[in-house]
Amino acid sequence: MRSRDPAPSAARSLLPVSAVRALVITLAIVAPLLGPTSADAAPSLQADIAHQLHIAGPADGAYVYDLTTHSLLFSLRGNVTRPPASVEKLYTATAALSLLGPATRLQTTVVGAGLNQAGVWEGNLYLEGGGDPTFGSSGFIHGHYGGVGASVTQLAGQLARIDGIRLVTGRIVGDESYFDSFRGEPSSGLAPDPFLEGTLSALAFNRGEEGRHTGPHAPAAFAAEQLLKALAHEGVDIEGGVGVGTAPTGSTRLALVSSPTVAELLHLMLPPSDNFFAETLLKDLGARFGGAGSTAAGASVVARTIATLLGIDPHIVDGSGLSPADRTSPAQAVRLLTSVAGTSLGTVLRSSMAVAGHTGTLALRMRGTRAAGNCQGKTGTLTGVSNLAGYCRTANGHTIAFAVFTDGISIELAHVVQDQIAISIANL
Repeated sequence: MRSRDPAPSAARSLLPVSAVRALVITLAIVAPLLGPTSADAAPSLQADIAHQLHIAGPADGAYVYDLTTHSLLFSLRGNVTRPPASVEKLYTATAALSLLGPATRLQTTVVGAGLNQAGVWEGNLYLEGGGDPTFGSSGFIHGHYGGVGASVTQLAGQLARIDGIRLVTGRIVGDESYFDSFRGEPSSGLAPDPFLEGTLSALAFNRGEEGRHTGPHAPAAFAAEQLLKALAHEGVDIEGGVGVGTAPTGSTRLALVSSPTVAELLHLMLPPSDNFFAETLLKDLGARFGGAGSTAAGASVVARTIATLLGIDPHIVDGSGLSPADRTSPAQAVRLLTSVAGTSLGTVLRSSMAVAGHTGTLALRMRGTRAAGNCQGKTGTLTGVSNLAGYCRTANGHTIAFAVFTDGISIELAHVVQDQIAISIANL
């Protein structure tokens, strides 16, 4: 059974480091597995991390790197690849920032195959989806995204006020052809998946609601129906009802709404670990750079981009990390974090991460410790898998990139282990 990153739970007491003798024994056990470390790395930090990983058991790994001194502080099974769970979203986000750019917006448009004669549109209007995960009703956007998103009301207003349309003799046709028609991702066999918390479509309205519509293009039909209702509210009559199809080549663009910027989409995606946003962005990358709006095409684009930018080759099959077939290592995750640090891309990525003790999936973790407010990260959770990767600002002013992967233990224990390691790093 799979799971997404859980909502933050009540803060728990952290495991204390045992007596010095126990720490020395623990270090002796793991010392042969440690990579080369900085000569001035604090022994107490190494001891604490080793102790926590010893508690977690053998199905774990960690990699810790000091960006200030450019030195490796700790590595234990750092190169062993494991399911990253939602840490995978860091790869998706990095590829989106690199290829699309932080200021890019995704467009939902209305085009027409017809003619506007004195306020009468003779022909069909086509609502074309452009892969915007925020497209929907004003109320939904306000409730789910704090009012940041592209609303159907804006489209209807443009058609009525700017184009002066009062009557459409044809239909409102929903066009979702920018993506394929698979509604899920690999872990669900591409079928609809409740763990996505939405239905994938290039024209997903309110995260892919279908309403009374059925069939292979139900999300597009529902979106078209919502535009019809919004137009009716503006006093525009539609004689032909709604349908689904593809806009004819050469159609005239009449109205458009734009998504938040890619940077803003990542601020909405990463802190709560939004699977629907991640998988939609993956298909956007496939559609624009991979020849098809499919999960496979998007995953190939991300893998190729990560290899080119970072020189690493994690096994990427989706955008969210829901699939246990995804594979990466703590060292690869840290390679991403260290490579983008100090770049404009890295600034956006880091500012989009959850902050320990304050926001997102880390909101209720590490409160009352030095890690709160000083560590930012991406959590990852599947059944039997719990990971954390991110940055910490230490007490001595250094910036540390780290990744801790813990498999085969309870989520509660995994969080204790991860939190104690992050706190020890922040205290350095």
